[in-house]
Parts: sequence; C-alpha cells; structure tokens
Amino acid sequence: MRALMRLTFLALVACPVSAKAAGAVACGGVAMLGAAQLMCSHVEPSKPTQFCTYGWTLLSDDGHQKTVEGSFSLPPRAENVQVFQGSGYQRALAEPVVLCQGSK
Repeated sequence: MRALMRLTFLALVACPVSAKAAGAVACGGVAMLGAAQLMCSHVEPSKPTQFCTYGWTLLSDDGHQKTVEGSFSLPPRAENVQVFQGSGYQRALAEPVVLCQGSK
C-alpha cells in the first residue's frame, strides 16, 4: 500500500490532472497502473470550511466507463486530503469535476 501511495504521489507531481473548485479548493487526481486517487487541499485560509462534491469518469480494467462520485468537507488549511482512492482503473477518461460551497 505504501508503494502505491508513493507511486501516486510521484505521478501527481510528474503529470497531474487538476481541478480548480470554488477558488478555495485545489484538487489533483491520477489514474494509472490499476489504481486511481484524488486529493484536495483548502488553499484560502481566510475562506470558511468548504463542502464539496466530485465526479470523475474513469476507464475500468474490464474496458468499461465508470463515473465515481462522492462528497467531502475541507476545513481551512487542510492539505493533501485523500478524497477518493480505488483500484481497477486503467486511466482517467476526463478530468475530475469538483464543486464546492463555503459555509456561512
């Protein structure tokens, strides 16, 4: 598992697929070698906690398109939060879509 996390981190640094969401959140994802991971950070400390949803279309190992979806919250100063991790994916078919809204 540690090797997969290390490889994913290196892939994010080397060739990231990024999504910018609501100005206060930045996300990056990678799908390769049978796994996929999406990570996000709260990049505007002056903004409130962000409540986000995501959708990401991936190609599964059996050649089918699969869209993964979910939601999460990010408090100010949260960095490199793992939002999604899964196995059985060959590659991303589209960039992840992340939509966020701050609490008031």
